[in-house]
Amino acid sequence: MARTYGNLIGGAWRQGGTPVENRNPSDLTDLIGLYAQAVAGDVDEAVAAGRAAFPLWRATGLEQRQAALQKIGNELMERSAELGELLSREEGKPLAEGRGEVYRAGQFFTYYAAETLRQLGENADSVRPGVEIDMRREPMGLVAVISPWNFPTATASWKIAPALAYGNAVIWKPANETPASAWMLADIIHRAGLPDGTFQLLMGSGAVVGERLSGHRGIDAVTFTGSYEVGCQVAVAAAKNLTKFQLELGSKNALLIMEDTDIDLAVAAAVSGGYSGTGQKCTASSRLVVHQAVHDTFVDKLTAAIAALKVGHALENGTQIGPVVSARQLAANLSWIERARKAGANVAIGGERLQLAHDGFYMAPALLTETNNAMDFNREEMFAPIAAVQRVASYEEGLSVVNDTDYGLVAGIFTRSLARATHFRRNVETGCVTVNLPTAGTDYHVPFGGRKNSSFGSREQGRAAAEFYTQVKTAYIRAGEPE
Repeated sequence: MARTYGNLIGGAWRQGGTPVENRNPSDLTDLIGLYAQAVAGDVDEAVAAGRAAFPLWRATGLEQRQAALQKIGNELMERSAELGELLSREEGKPLAEGRGEVYRAGQFFTYYAAETLRQLGENADSVRPGVEIDMRREPMGLVAVISPWNFPTATASWKIAPALAYGNAVIWKPANETPASAWMLADIIHRAGLPDGTFQLLMGSGAVVGERLSGHRGIDAVTFTGSYEVGCQVAVAAAKNLTKFQLELGSKNALLIMEDTDIDLAVAAAVSGGYSGTGQKCTASSRLVVHQAVHDTFVDKLTAAIAALKVGHALENGTQIGPVVSARQLAANLSWIERARKAGANVAIGGERLQLAHDGFYMAPALLTETNNAMDFNREEMFAPIAAVQRVASYEEGLSVVNDTDYGLVAGIFTRSLARATHFRRNVETGCVTVNLPTAGTDYHVPFGGRKNSSFGSREQGRAAAEFYTQVKTAYIRAGEPE
């Protein structure tokens, strides 16, 4: 019998509603476990427990908070091989990527452990004589964290760690596709010595748990990463209560390849940015905008590089592309290929479902050529191992194509020209920019976020996280004359 894993409410593990199966997308005969589903009453109970715990955690000494976050981070890094294997087993990314994600999650916690001791305020003299001003940041209160399945440990950690570091209580609703990684992270946090109710885990559907958390009057702030469409629903629900919210949403990232670049370097970046993690990442470069002078050479070399990628079981040695996360995602990916063909694009390689030794959700990574920015697959996020090439005649046309999108998370350029690189950095309409690097790959100690429909609210990660997880209090003090 498979083990059933419960939700964490008020410091106790609870079974909740009917559990769901969690199966390995690399091998559908592999049942990882059964995971409890929270119901509406569980959300209300968790909110009450979180509000009761918040004053206790807020009053906990800074060194105790620092030690708890350091303990969580250390355990994640020490167990990254074990937990990374579990992550890859349930999400489908190759083993090295799974282990790397868990280790990076540990670094988020150790970074914010240090930030716990760096919470410095400001002061000023008033325009009124004899009055001093103290400005400091205080925690928001009870924060709802709603995280996606594609980086089930890292994305959750870069939200949970700063929330706890700045003195908030947290209720976490992870994606239902990856509950095993969520449960293991919750178990590590639970054993770190936080007051009961300071951190809680509610697994379940977005329609039940996510929607109720977003619109709950007992929630002080909601941070969400996911699709644009669901993000808008979160925004509407939170706005009804004037609840503070932060959204990281979709993307349609472009990599601009100029005629003066190192083509081999650009190809390597396109493969890394477009196909690692099976293309299931918000920073994936799914639009490849290529100068006509090097277009054919770039396409030939990229096609050869894609053909050499090994698709296989996420835990097998040598696998570079694992399965996609679910049957629904696979069906959506294959549908994009058919839509591209009907729109007149050329499928240069890949795009078909693969039948391998294990029954899983495998597809061949695909490259679309002879495309333009009006085609729907160049307008909408696919979240798939699919990239599309567009031909441009100049840098100016290339920049225009890159900016011609409703999204604005990441864009990159490959060029040897410092002048072009500088102009691109200053004029591209994204929150993150890369020069001679893949679009995928960000550091944890600096701000992350996008523009347009990619993001709403303050930035995540680094010291910028304080803007969302805290609120400013300004105090005026008249000390009086000394006796």
